[in-house]
Amino acid sequence: MAAGTKRVIYAALVGNFLIAVTKFAAASYTGSSAMLSEGIHSLVDTGNQGLLLHGMRRARRPADKHHPFGYGAEVYFWAFVVAILIFAVGAGVSIYEGVLKILDPHEIESPYVNYIVLALAMVFEGVAWVIAYREFQASRNGRGFVAAIRQSKDPTVFTVLFEDTAAMLGLIVALIGVYLATALQLPWLDGAASIGIGLILAATAVLLAIETKGLLIGEAADPQVVRDIRAIVEATPTVDALNEIRTLHRGPSDILLAISVDFEDNLTAGKVEEAIQRLEVAIKERFPAVRRLFIEVQSAGDHRAMQAAEAMQAAKTRA
Repeated sequence: MAAGTKRVIYAALVGNFLIAVTKFAAASYTGSSAMLSEGIHSLVDTGNQGLLLHGMRRARRPADKHHPFGYGAEVYFWAFVVAILIFAVGAGVSIYEGVLKILDPHEIESPYVNYIVLALAMVFEGVAWVIAYREFQASRNGRGFVAAIRQSKDPTVFTVLFEDTAAMLGLIVALIGVYLATALQLPWLDGAASIGIGLILAATAVLLAIETKGLLIGEAADPQVVRDIRAIVEATPTVDALNEIRTLHRGPSDILLAISVDFEDNLTAGKVEEAIQRLEVAIKERFPAVRRLFIEVQSAGDHRAMQAAEAMQAAKTRA
């Protein structure tokens, strides 16, 4: 796990906690529903950063007899929990608070207190967003924005970026809601802003859940990594054919690799063992993230027959 990722999360955690305290104080003083929703938002984000750090710490535990492939997937699990919390707590409470304010509207007292707090929060959140965005940019490797998110194997990076983006949008909605509720003498608009913040959080939670769900179920390694591994295997002189290659991310920097190889027919058992050893060394030197590597020796004909049998069984299952 990159040190930069931890720096991003710690920066967001400290910033969100301080902002949450300030927002709750302002909400208590002015009675603003939008400000209360923003305080809940920041408090949820603070807890989320703590959960991400907890997941990163647990993911570093070594493999044992109960989890022979390690605990790298803990990061994916806790990132998914973060998405659920944003939806259930952040969005749910914000929308509920907004509905209450619309049903029982009351004027905001001392709105300038809200303006000052929101402006300061924008500065703090802006700094956190820039740090998260720079870390995300460093991990893009020339890919488009959406492609980088879809292909990312480290949910901590885009989770913090999503949260900070939602925070900035929420602050803008809160500022507009407080201003219009005061300027137009329509206090129910403050509740409408709270509902708007809740909808932003709900959309963020859904996006995070979709991305982390794929990682939690199990995603293949980056296509370029797969192509490079294929090139290494096929360039090995004693390899007659590469039947199949499968990869699975067990964590952001933990790849499980399984390949089926057809070696030349004239090789002795000892030569095959040497070839397998050279392949393993070459792949792991090129890709340190490949923590577990399994090489199956299988003729191309046997592999095709096995695939055909598996396809027939799958067809029967679907029928």
